[in-house]
Amino acid sequence: MFKINDLPPQIDQATLDKLAKAETATIGHFLHAHFMDPAISAVIPGRRVAGTAVTLRIPGPDSALLHHVIGLVRPGDFLVIDRCGDRKHAAWGGVVAFAAKNAGVVGGVIDGYATDFAELREYDMPVWCLGSTPITTKKLALGGGFNVSVSCGGVAVNPGDAVLADENGVLVLPPAMIDYAADRALELQDREGTTLKRIKNGEKLGDISGSSAMIAAALKEQDG
Repeated sequence: MFKINDLPPQIDQATLDKLAKAETATIGHFLHAHFMDPAISAVIPGRRVAGTAVTLRIPGPDSALLHHVIGLVRPGDFLVIDRCGDRKHAAWGGVVAFAAKNAGVVGGVIDGYATDFAELREYDMPVWCLGSTPITTKKLALGGGFNVSVSCGGVAVNPGDAVLADENGVLVLPPAMIDYAADRALELQDREGTTLKRIKNGEKLGDISGSSAMIAAALKEQDG
């Protein structure tokens, strides 16, 4: 059975551009939820992209719906693929990467495996996945869902959410959280530059962060 829903409204590009300046690891300093399993990693290191989530659920050996929806996606979309627990087949390879790049997709994340990593890098198609396998999906048309709520990397993803991905991991944010997360992360990143200068000038990290004072207080209480 197939369920194909309309595409979600896209997040404003200026908002995505601001989010893309934030590192997922910086946001990880103040958020604990919304991050995908760290086993899902980048195929192309050093890239950071942000886009509007369009979601896909496809079962084990079948990728017919993926081929179909590559013709529906828009520039700025980030394709999130729920593999329904499959840990054998690669749903994404060189041809899919080329077609997605040509459609303007900014990135893809797969709760499963991909293949043709050299071609993904050649086509500069940022993809995050669990790893590589030579066993590929087939065009079987068994069923699936497009723009439905999915689970990817242990995170619930809805069509229209924001996805931020870099070499540290993948973060999914409801639109209402984007400005908060981006603004706070950019503030922390600016502050980090000041911290580095202070360390270079001889100050100790524990003194700057307040950790040394915390340890001293804990030791004092511990010793009675």
